[in-house]
Amino acid sequence: MIYKYLFGEMHYSRKRGWLFRLTFPVTHYLITNLSVTIGYIFFHFLNRTTVIGKENVPQKINTLLLSNHQTMIDSFLVGMCGFFPSSLFRPRLIPSNPAAEENFYRTPFLAWVADNWKCIPIKKGRKDMGAIYKMAQALRKSPMTLFPEGTRSRDGSIGKPRAGAGLLIMETNPTVIPVCIDGMDKLLPIGSIFPRIFKRIYVYYGEPLDLSEFYGREKNRDVAQSIMTQVMENIRRMHSKIQTMKAPRTAPSPTLLNKAKKILWGLLKPLL
Repeated sequence: MIYKYLFGEMHYSRKRGWLFRLTFPVTHYLITNLSVTIGYIFFHFLNRTTVIGKENVPQKINTLLLSNHQTMIDSFLVGMCGFFPSSLFRPRLIPSNPAAEENFYRTPFLAWVADNWKCIPIKKGRKDMGAIYKMAQALRKSPMTLFPEGTRSRDGSIGKPRAGAGLLIMETNPTVIPVCIDGMDKLLPIGSIFPRIFKRIYVYYGEPLDLSEFYGREKNRDVAQSIMTQVMENIRRMHSKIQTMKAPRTAPSPTLLNKAKKILWGLLKPLL
């Protein structure tokens, strides 16, 4: 009972031998929490990361974080800012992450690391008919980070969503949290290998979405697409709020400054 509370039920990308299953609790805990701790230092001390709305993220399983997508390490940032340091004491809160098989499962070592990071391999071309089933299984056992656009943005803009995440929502009825990230495209531009430092990053967690109007309806792509359209509208509004926060404050106009000087002079003149 205590084991399941801490680690949850184990799931792997493929059949694993007895040695992997035996050592998984230890390797999973060490790899994820060590890398998350290093990541926390990197994002908060070597870069300037502002986290907004973390209190909106439930610290429980079947929580789905839906975010816009800018770099290959976005899932790391979104999961870390949402669940660290709680994950140190409850490793089951490390989110599952659908991951491109051609990027994260190229070698046995990368596959081993990805499994310890609770990645779910998605086949090249994204036409993996079993992906929704695998993600639904994982989401019922842990939180999950997912990117509805299905690909990275090259300029930081918010793209169009795909229906897959909507089908997952209809299948599992999770707590859905919209997430907007900004600045990651400057930290790790497409084509770069190493992330940069001294960048401004924003991670904005919105309030849980009420999608009850879609539950009970026929599970098809049209309904799923409608769900994702609503989700992305929320993410776009959050993106606009971040842009407003980033905008430099407008300096007072000379006319206002002159009026202020006259009023101040009028108050001080009798005292001089």
